[in-house]
Amino acid sequence: MQTDNLIIRATEHQNAHEAIQHLAVSGDEHAIFLDGKYLSAKQIEVDRIAATGIEFAYLVDNRDTIMTIPVNDR
Repeated sequence: MQTDNLIIRATEHQNAHEAIQHLAVSGDEHAIFLDGKYLSAKQIEVDRIAATGIEFAYLVDNRDTIMTIPVNDR
């Protein structure tokens, strides 16, 4: 995936639940919502995205309710 000339190494999923579930069976550490896409990625990749100032949100499962935690929210 490429956003504003930044190549992002992540796995794209159909929905937030799938992205979060993928964490249990992969080496990915975070589920995020970025540019209308549900992704799972490693910590280092998420740190790179955050450092650029691009807006995204962490996806968190709180008792079967998906919550978002915004990053770089303007």
